[in-house]
Amino acid sequence: MRPPESVTEPEKYASMSAYGVSAPASRYEYDHDVPLELGGALNDPRNLWPELDYTHPAPFYLNPKDHLEDALHRRVCAGAMTLAQAQRLIALNWVTAYRRYG
Repeated sequence: MRPPESVTEPEKYASMSAYGVSAPASRYEYDHDVPLELGGALNDPRNLWPELDYTHPAPFYLNPKDHLEDALHRRVCAGAMTLAQAQRLIALNWVTAYRRYG
């Protein structure tokens, strides 16, 4: 489902520049704001952003946004919240949503 790195890498650098990120690109992943598992747009640049790679340098740390995505996905599938609610929560302020649902 994901485009090749040859496509996403230049987009990642452009996005980092737009966000004013000057740290090494290796510290960031080019990620979906609203994740695909919650119906996020696959290749829309408005849904892609440079996310700090929380697994760098130790891969055993869990990325908190990924954890939230899974938690919201479970809530939607269980009928505890609507898909639209989950999308809004993560798009508006995923850190606040993580504190509540993560």
